[in-house]
Amino acid sequence: MIERAINRLNFIIDKVPNILSEISEENMSVKPLPTKWSKKEIIGDLIHSATNNHQRFVRGQFESIPEIRYDQNKWNECGFYQQIDSKQIISFWTIYNKQLIEIIKRIPTENLKRQIRVGEKLLTLEFLINDYVEHLEHHLNQVAEY
Repeated sequence: MIERAINRLNFIIDKVPNILSEISEENMSVKPLPTKWSKKEIIGDLIHSATNNHQRFVRGQFESIPEIRYDQNKWNECGFYQQIDSKQIISFWTIYNKQLIEIIKRIPTENLKRQIRVGEKLLTLEFLINDYVEHLEHHLNQVAEY
């Protein structure tokens, strides 16, 4: 069920941090447009995604339909990623995802069908785990594109 997501996440965390670390600080800080995020800010968004999904993966196992959502633009703005060294951002993102992998691997199968409210939708823990990895891959592709 979630084995593919775990394998993809392991692969990403094994390969991508080294690739990101090769990008210069200047390149990581470039904003393609004033309203678009820099590569550092995209990784910052992935940290916030990890943070919020961490809550979903844990609280979703024992709370009755917890509601967990966030304003990604405000989180990014107040996370100050544009001003933080990219090596720090990459390191934090990497270690946070390693922790999420350990949590995901241990979620009992019966808990994967538990529901979490995200906005107006009720989504299963299993869906959110798979969606988390897809979201991660989507944004990493954005980083690679510019």
